[in-house]
Amino acid sequence: MAKMAKMAKYIGINRLGRLFKIFRENGGLRKSILKLWRNDDLKIGRLVGVDKYGNKYFENSYYFFGRNRWIEYAPHVHFNYDASQIPAEWYGWMHYKTDLPPTRDGNRPKYFWMADHTENQSGTKEQYMPYSTTRPKIQAWDPNGCKEK
Repeated sequence: MAKMAKMAKYIGINRLGRLFKIFRENGGLRKSILKLWRNDDLKIGRLVGVDKYGNKYFENSYYFFGRNRWIEYAPHVHFNYDASQIPAEWYGWMHYKTDLPPTRDGNRPKYFWMADHTENQSGTKEQYMPYSTTRPKIQAWDPNGCKEK
């Protein structure tokens, strides 16, 4: 029996079984392909928690350290997801600063003066633009402004 198990491992049948388990956990082949297309990775793991923005946080110690915690962003962001959408309370757990997720850590302070999380808006029309009262030192080139009259 031990010889058969070694042979199955050598051939890779155990990997094939794991692939079918991943398909089953993700809701079938079609949903697995959609998840792979959206998240660029196909994993299974234990759901640790969901933040107030709809992001889901997972953990599985089968994977290497540094790759065993991951996030599935909320469906409403589609492909426009980035790391700034992770709130501060989950950031510490994702980066191994603590092993306790915010759902199980009762010692986290929550003061009235703490601002709510906002994602980075750089590159969008909502980006921060400082107001300046000084004249610019460099003028932008205007191709229509240098025509001879």
